Amino acid sequence: MSKPTDVIKLLLVEDSVEDAERLTSILRNAGIAVRATQARNADELEAQLQAQAPDLILSGSALQLDEVAQAANRGGKDIGVVAILHDLSGEAVTEVFRRGVTSVATRKHADLLVGVIQREFASLHLRRSARRLEASLAESERRCDSLLESARDPIAYVHEGAHVRANHAWLEAFGYADFEELQGVSILDLIAPEATGEFKTLLKDLSRGEKPPASLPIKVRRGDGSVFDTVMEFAPASVAGEPCQQIVLRQPLANPELARQIDTLRTKDLITDLYNRPHGLAELDRVVAAAAAGAPNQVLMLLEGDNFREHLDAIGLGNTDLLLGDMANLLRRTLESTEHVAFRFGDHTFGVLTTALPLDAATELAQRLCSVFSEHDFDIGKQSVSLYVSISGVLIGEKNANAQAVLSQAAMGLRELQQRGGNQASIYDPGVRDAALLAEMQQLRERLVEATKHNRFALYSQPIINLHGVEGEFYEILARLVDDKGEVMPSAFFPIAEEAGLMPAIDRIVIANAIATLGEREKAGRQTIFFLKLTAPSIADETLLPWIAQQLKAARVRGDALVFEMPESKVVTQLKAARTFVNGLRQMHCAFALEQFGAGVNSFQLLKHIDASYLKIDRLYMQNLPKDKEHQDFVRQFCHQAHQAGKIVIAEHVEDAASMSILFTCGVNFVQGNYLNEPEKILSAA
Repeated sequence: MSKPTDVIKLLLVEDSVEDAERLTSILRNAGIAVRATQARNADELEAQLQAQAPDLILSGSALQLDEVAQAANRGGKDIGVVAILHDLSGEAVTEVFRRGVTSVATRKHADLLVGVIQREFASLHLRRSARRLEASLAESERRCDSLLESARDPIAYVHEGAHVRANHAWLEAFGYADFEELQGVSILDLIAPEATGEFKTLLKDLSRGEKPPASLPIKVRRGDGSVFDTVMEFAPASVAGEPCQQIVLRQPLANPELARQIDTLRTKDLITDLYNRPHGLAELDRVVAAAAAGAPNQVLMLLEGDNFREHLDAIGLGNTDLLLGDMANLLRRTLESTEHVAFRFGDHTFGVLTTALPLDAATELAQRLCSVFSEHDFDIGKQSVSLYVSISGVLIGEKNANAQAVLSQAAMGLRELQQRGGNQASIYDPGVRDAALLAEMQQLRERLVEATKHNRFALYSQPIINLHGVEGEFYEILARLVDDKGEVMPSAFFPIAEEAGLMPAIDRIVIANAIATLGEREKAGRQTIFFLKLTAPSIADETLLPWIAQQLKAARVRGDALVFEMPESKVVTQLKAARTFVNGLRQMHCAFALEQFGAGVNSFQLLKHIDASYLKIDRLYMQNLPKDKEHQDFVRQFCHQAHQAGKIVIAEHVEDAASMSILFTCGVNFVQGNYLNEPEKILSAA
């Protein structure tokens, strides 16, 4: 899937700027980062495609769909074409698909449009990833072929007993001049007669999908009939997309027991006698590969002692290894009847892989492990230690068949269990994530209702730094929900609050608290300007302006100490209400700022309708600014156009010192970002 931070390069084939802006605003309001351009005729379409290939084309009514589709496909480009239709009947949709369009949407249903764009971009992202992976695979296969031919060890690839591939060392070992001579020879023909029965059994086991032995001492026969001893090592492989077994011949060691001990040292953790981390991760890779192929009932568990470090002072660091060894023994005994791989994952963290337990059985096993550890006393020297554990598991399936993702989810679950007090077990099932998410959202909605009733919002301020020495302090005000369950960031609760219709009330709480704080600062002689975010429902509320005036009067705060701000994409969708609201602010001497500004098709056109004093450059142009010449040119042109219109320019989300220098030379007035200053609390929740 595409990442949330990916910017979609969008080409809008539309007759009017207004229609193009409306489509862009729908997407940006849904949280999709887009960089849009417009084409109104065939010449502009060709010019835009030549200048910079877009990711997607949204085709309205400016050109015929087949003309757009042909232009998109010209030159072997991979560009999705989405047709914007008035009629979504079966006949209409079938017709546009015949013309080469990849998907359809309608202006009437914003959610459908958003979903289609997300799906098309995700599909494009996957196609690009697949092409990159195919190229990488081809390069890897080329290198493997080179290494295979130059390898000194005899190596062959066998499928159902037949040779698929063999290197020069293998041909030499068995006395064949070239691979053509070997193609008609079964692997069984290379086994000495006394070992044929054993090897036939092995081949049958492999055909049933059973795991081969890591190594097999065996006698083999050359083409001339002579016999020699060797050790075969097996590994699953594929040649030309067909599954097969890789067989490597090794020289038999003079001391088999020494070889066994060396193999043990390579895979075992000496303190716990469990498998070590590298072996455990290799097994996880194998399990993940099986899950990607559809294998069910595979679970990774991470087990960690909750109060492990608390006991170190009592038992002494010298006895730590004894405690770890006893924990491993208890784990091993409890898992005796279960098909598993147990390994030491970290300092005092153990991993368990099970490959034959359904979710319910895995959950029961994890809970039983918790109980076994909590009821057990570890005798370490003269001390008796009671140890509780938390166990976080992840069900591995096709949807999450990625080793790193599985480990991250298990580790995150482990931290959450320990934060809730520990001595708990939980198995995460990606299939029920949506249900859990809905329950979590409902809980947050209930917290928001209570927070709104009782003013449980803390205010944080982030400095907005002037690059040209203007007097005064400038801050952006940020709200966070705070209650007995912790602190919640705006990005987490804003969407839920909007859906529940709570944003107008939250806006008023923030405004009232900010004005009260400004009043205290003005009494202390501090000249301060606060930037306050407003949401779309608030500017449509005709009672808000009189209420703000009343709050300012009661706190004896100047109107020009407040700057209200809204994203460009939100303002475009309710232009009339926004214009009325901004005009009302002017009468109170308050200012208005357009944030996330500049990513529209023709953003500066909006200034003819909205008298904004400040323009905040869209954050996507701050990404990788020192290295992105296109972004630098945009910011320079943005500042020139803004200053000509008498506007003040603010750059948000500044990431580094190099960006600061560029922004200064471009003419940016103010900068803001966590690199410069993290937000600081200025008012606690009630």
